Amino acid sequence: MPGVYDEVSGRLLNAARDGIVIIDETQRVVMMSPAAQRMFGFAAEDALGSELARFIPQRYRAAHREHMRRFDDSGKIEVSMGECRPVIGLRASGEEFPLAITVSRADGTGPFASGRFSTALMVDLSVECDLRARFDALWQRFQEIFELSPTAAWITEGERIVFANKACVALFGAASREGLIGRSIYSLLRPESHAAVRCEVGQALAQGATPALLRERIERLDGTVRDVEIVLAPLPDHGRTTLQMVLSDVTQRRNEALESARSRAGLRALSERLVEAREYERRRIARELHDELGQRLTALKMELASLQPNLRARAGGERIGAMLEMLDETVASVRRISADLRPLMLDDLGVNVAIEWLASDAARRTGVKIAVQLDEADPPLGDRATIALYRMVQEALTNVARHARATRVRIRIRQTGDTLVLTVHDNGVGFSEQAMQKEGSFGLLGIRERAYMLGGEMEVDNPPGGGGRVTVRLPLRLMAAGAGELSPSSAP
Repeated sequence: MPGVYDEVSGRLLNAARDGIVIIDETQRVVMMSPAAQRMFGFAAEDALGSELARFIPQRYRAAHREHMRRFDDSGKIEVSMGECRPVIGLRASGEEFPLAITVSRADGTGPFASGRFSTALMVDLSVECDLRARFDALWQRFQEIFELSPTAAWITEGERIVFANKACVALFGAASREGLIGRSIYSLLRPESHAAVRCEVGQALAQGATPALLRERIERLDGTVRDVEIVLAPLPDHGRTTLQMVLSDVTQRRNEALESARSRAGLRALSERLVEAREYERRRIARELHDELGQRLTALKMELASLQPNLRARAGGERIGAMLEMLDETVASVRRISADLRPLMLDDLGVNVAIEWLASDAARRTGVKIAVQLDEADPPLGDRATIALYRMVQEALTNVARHARATRVRIRIRQTGDTLVLTVHDNGVGFSEQAMQKEGSFGLLGIRERAYMLGGEMEVDNPPGGGGRVTVRLPLRLMAAGAGELSPSSAP
């Protein structure tokens, strides 16, 4: 029977992955498992019969003996060592390493002979301690980076703040981080921001969602309100309750954006008033040129013509003929200038006729073939929209003549539902990517601004087949509403 027992116990010792050392009541080793031999670097023949103190550094041996004596006197069957701090072991090479030891006692007789024996189950903590040290170093490094980050950040458990960096303390105007730790994040957010933040926090914790960006408002400890952007992301933990939240103060940026938007709106309004005032002045000057100067020039021509028969035989007859030719050229120039300022047919005959005349005149002057596709009836536009549409076609044709190097242009105006669509398509070189930003070029910019004033939009592109295309979409409802006449009150 003892032989069978020895064989079974031997197999158990050999199979054990942790070190097992059995000692007698004199603290001498009577059995050491292969795992323990590898752990301490001793062969069995060198270890058996040695005092257990041999495997402990010299400075700890007295304490170890005292600990074992108290264990013997306590009457306990088992005691664990290394729970609070590791026990230090000594390898044959002289290297020290951390251990966790559980000592069990057994009394009686058996295959080892009678007496009291203790079994020590030993776990080498070298790898664990090394990993813990590395983790502690990484955690310390993380805290340093987190602490020194110029962007405010806090870590929460549930809705309570458990850590906040210096930037976060400064953002909320707290005297120290203790003024924030333990507080609910919702006590520092404006009430109107609670719902959005709760929703994102719930999704982040439940689904581990990607970091979300929120634009919300906070309330500092002094009661002032700041606009912030919040990025929140879950941190790995078993309970899914830990979040990191980064808060960026965007109050100044938002105020600057609002001021910039107000400034742009003011400049657009001023531009609109200036355009309206200029169109009014153009129309007024065009009418004066046509009605006043044109009529006076015509009357002067008639007077000179009436004198010509009486002076035909005299030397002055040739001079009157030259004057009549000069008057004809002057009248033609006045009509051309008047038409460039504001074609009277725009008011008298409508926008379709005016655009057809504009296309015909541009084709005559530039040699470019221009095709016009218009609906039979004029679009239902107010006065401002009518002149704006005419000017956009005029600017587009000027742009083609100056830059496109085109031979053909197609102008199309069509009504699609409640939208009026203007398309000017040429077969020229097309638009570059910087067409809208070209310094000193305001043609396309003028078209875009006029479209914006009417609540519409403009786009330029190079369609398949070549050439360039300007497309303007205008809402008829808004354009028809602006039916008022241009007047001096439009001037700024």
